[in-house]
Formats: sequence, C-alpha cells, structure tokens
Amino acid sequence: MVTGPVPTDAELWRAAARERAALADDLATLTPEQWRQPSLCRGWDVEEVVAHLTAAASLGPAAWVRSMARARFRSAEHNRRQVARHRGATPAETLERFRAVVDSTTAPSGHTPAYVGEVLVHAEDVRRPLGLTHDPDPAALAAVFGFAVGRDFTVAGRTTSAGLALRADDGPSTTGEGPEVTGPTLSLLMAVAGRAAHLVDLRGPGVAVLRGRLET
Repeated sequence: MVTGPVPTDAELWRAAARERAALADDLATLTPEQWRQPSLCRGWDVEEVVAHLTAAASLGPAAWVRSMARARFRSAEHNRRQVARHRGATPAETLERFRAVVDSTTAPSGHTPAYVGEVLVHAEDVRRPLGLTHDPDPAALAAVFGFAVGRDFTVAGRTTSAGLALRADDGPSTTGEGPEVTGPTLSLLMAVAGRAAHLVDLRGPGVAVLRGRLET
C-alpha cells in the first residue's frame, strides 16, 4: 500500500510531462555512440527505447487496436513496427519527435498510472546503462509502484512481487507480506518490472527470491 494523497490523473499526466522533458534534456547531451548503447529493455538500444516512448504517447485506444490487429495481436511485432515508425533518420530527429509528445496525455486505455510508469521505467532503462541519475516525481513514482504491484498489466508486477514484503526506504510505499525487500522506490519498481540490474540497490532476505524470479 501507499500512504499519503493519491495523485489525480491530471497530476499524474503533469508529472509524466516533467519526466519526459527531463529525459529529453538528458538525451540532448548524448554522443552518437551513447545512442547505440544497449538499454535495460532487452533487445533495444537507447534510441529504440526513445522511439517506443514516442509511440506510446501517440496511440489512443482505436489506433492501438488497429496496430495490434495489423500485428496479428503479437505484442513484439506491434512494438517493432511502432518503433520503426517513430524512430527518426538520425538520433536528433528521434529526439525531436520525442520532444513533440512531452505534454501528451494519449494512451491506449484509462490506466493512467501504467502509462506514467512506462515513462518512469523506460527513462531508467536508458539512464542506468549511461551512468545518468535522476530522482523522479515522488508522488507519481509511489502511485506507479502501487499500481504495478497490484496487477499484471504492462509488466507482471503482481506475479513478480507475490509473497514478498516490499518496503521503500525513501518514501511511503510498502506492500505485501513475506521475506522483506528494502530499498529505493525506483529500484523496487524497476525490479518488479523485471530489471535485474536494480537488485544491487536492494537488501533483505527477499532479494534472493526476487532474483530467482527475474532469472527464470
């Protein structure tokens, strides 16, 4: 559970805009080689993740269904096509396209925390391998974490965190019962989103359980 005021959808979208803008500013400093850096999102480099974020902010419900239908409802193929569509001819063009959707509130469904989570998780997918750090909006991060562990939606957060007590040491997020996992909220979110790289930020007897789930 997460204690404290729960952000409204409007507040979450404003936070998403701030997070996109902050990421865009970080991306503006990258060298050509850094744009080719593998991200934490398996199979994608930094530029492909950014193109995916642009795509995610560009598809409403009807457009998402059409895209999935063209991909025969294969998520990987849908994502591949959308990345190709929103990737520019150069990293600079890819960044320009991403900046154009900074204020977007477009999403395939009304599950706003999930789509704000896309921004937070994929931004960290990019920053971590590049050695960049950023402190996301705390209220938005807590709301996204609460959503992620409550269900399997864009990530299998509920399955990954089942039977574990997750305790943030930098905010109000706590959930579950069982072997304890303690650490920063962002690292907890990244772990339940399947990113094993963030396990080094966590401590407690539940970390081994979590590691086993992420490595299978």
